[in-house]
Amino acid sequence: MADFVRKNRKKNVSMSDALRWMRVRLLVLTFLETALLITAIVFYFYDFPAGFKERMKPDYWIFAMVGVFAINMIVLWLSMARLSSLRHKTDLDAASIIGSDVQEAYNFGEIGLIVTDNRDNVIWDNNLLKDRQVNLLDMNILEWQPALRDLKNAPPDMVVKIEANGRNYNVKYLPEAHLYIFKDTSEYESIFNYSRVHATVVGVIMIDNFTEIVGKTEDENNDLVTSIRQEILNYCKEKGVLLRRFRNDSYFAVCNYASLQKMEEDGFSLLTKVRVLGKGQNIAPTLSIGFAHDFPSVIKLNEMASSAIDMAMSRGGDQAVVSHYGEDIKFFGGKTAALENSSAVKFRTNADAILSIISDSKEVLVMGHNDMDMDALGACIGVYAMCLHLGKPCYIIIDLKRTEKKTRYAFLATFDKETRDRIAISPRQAEERLAANPSALLAVVDVSVPNNVMAPRALEKGNKTIVIDHHLRGESYLDKPVFEYVDPSASSASEILAEFIHYASGSPRIEIPSHLATTMLSGIFLDTTFFKSNSVGVRTFEAAEVLREFGADPRRADDFLKDEYEEYLLVNKIASTMKMPYRGVMYAVCDESDIIERSTLAKAANTMMSLKDTNAAFVIGKVEEKEWRISARSDNTINVQLLCEKMGGGGHFSMAACTFQNSTLAVVEGKLLNTLQTYLDDARNDVGGH
Repeated sequence: MADFVRKNRKKNVSMSDALRWMRVRLLVLTFLETALLITAIVFYFYDFPAGFKERMKPDYWIFAMVGVFAINMIVLWLSMARLSSLRHKTDLDAASIIGSDVQEAYNFGEIGLIVTDNRDNVIWDNNLLKDRQVNLLDMNILEWQPALRDLKNAPPDMVVKIEANGRNYNVKYLPEAHLYIFKDTSEYESIFNYSRVHATVVGVIMIDNFTEIVGKTEDENNDLVTSIRQEILNYCKEKGVLLRRFRNDSYFAVCNYASLQKMEEDGFSLLTKVRVLGKGQNIAPTLSIGFAHDFPSVIKLNEMASSAIDMAMSRGGDQAVVSHYGEDIKFFGGKTAALENSSAVKFRTNADAILSIISDSKEVLVMGHNDMDMDALGACIGVYAMCLHLGKPCYIIIDLKRTEKKTRYAFLATFDKETRDRIAISPRQAEERLAANPSALLAVVDVSVPNNVMAPRALEKGNKTIVIDHHLRGESYLDKPVFEYVDPSASSASEILAEFIHYASGSPRIEIPSHLATTMLSGIFLDTTFFKSNSVGVRTFEAAEVLREFGADPRRADDFLKDEYEEYLLVNKIASTMKMPYRGVMYAVCDESDIIERSTLAKAANTMMSLKDTNAAFVIGKVEEKEWRISARSDNTINVQLLCEKMGGGGHFSMAACTFQNSTLAVVEGKLLNTLQTYLDDARNDVGGH
């Protein structure tokens, strides 16, 4: 087929050329007739040559006009005859090209063929589109469907989807033959859309703080619980969702994709409706919602829905997580900060579980995130103290080159050289230890994103992993840890470890040497900005009190975090560049020629937050030669974690960050402003919902 088309393209192109020359000839003829008419009128008016006016009687003018009209009609007739002749020669019949049997097969398969010339004008088609009232002959195909431009200089297997007169087509292009192949996919698209709309969706809806709401009363007699359940039932009935309660605080949900779309379109307004029920109450009720779709197995959908609800709860609740198989996870809600968890029983249970796992391990390796800060170091030390109590060898994975300057100083000051040589190992040594000892325990603290840990390759070698973190859980997460504790209501990872050490049962109790307690206290100082952050709660002061009981020195902990003179000047220099694109929202940028430490960016953001009426602050800076970073802080009226997540990062409700590889200041600044323009309203805290 393509060979035949290539052989006949010259004949087809000649028709296009003939049309062009025909238009030129007609234009010339029209010009000549007009010029002759004007000349005759001028001669008649000026009687030139002499006697011309007398000789040109009215009858002659009529004869002249009739003659011109006759000539035009003859020329038009000849042109049409010529055009018909050319079209007859060049408008190849499909049956003559591919045979009547093959043509019938193309018709049955609803395949259209279009050949164009060098200027993308259609010179032949096999009538499929013409029969559907789409006549393209002599039209520019790229003007008709601009999307087809993508096929130019594209890979041979590339296909473009278009819509024409209510029908869908997949289009492929053969450049050598200038041949476009159209495959009608309307029925397939219709079936696909129908199947998708009616595909099974599985979900779980859970009341986050059910125990606190019920208290000591029977849940059936609790007015607030009754109102929450009625709101859930009404919402799901409206959206076409089937509910079955399988626990006092949880519902199993089944619906189709059309119902899920309705819930996504209204942003899962059920979250707000339930939150509003808490007005005037001592506690604000919230929901965690997880849905999964686009997989044929309901068993797999159930697993995906379970993971989605776990993610929603680990991110602090009051949000919906939608898991689409093979696609990015969608998050809705998350407008309230995580409620502070003060259950001593829960702390004791989790602490004992960690101690049990450590006891069953021959050795423990612990690490924080890349570019380790004081909080990550403090959490590592908390795990180290637990191992000392149980008599288990513990190794801290640390690369001093990828550790913040103040943290390096604190690490060197906390441990003497002999202890450092015994417990500090590099990421490479950690890989070797985990490969040689599969039963070793790997503890990951202050981070739960695999790519952000101090030793990603060591993480792949570990067979037994535990996670302790206070950041909101993101889409990327460590694979199947044996134990995980992610508590976004905690102000810091050091706070969580201090709680575990304090509440752990057993005798004798866990003791923390004073110099280790000091470093852990410094970690709390860092992440709470010396107790000024909105993430600070009663738990934070209790954790600090626990560390003080172990002999933590606040002045030395403060010394670990003090700025050097140069850093102080740099922080103020960065803050001086701040702009206010929206009310209460500030951002500042660092000089493109400077490489800034991550902790310095965070301090600049904290400095900006100290200004009156500032709700959120963002600082953009280059942290490595090819890496840019945005550090974000808020006063809990704006969810900066949600905003950073939209840019590929994450973090905590009021503290978050994101990084950009191989970018520029202009690009990063543009992404920040676009994200604020699109998602700022969603990120603003719904104060009325509390």
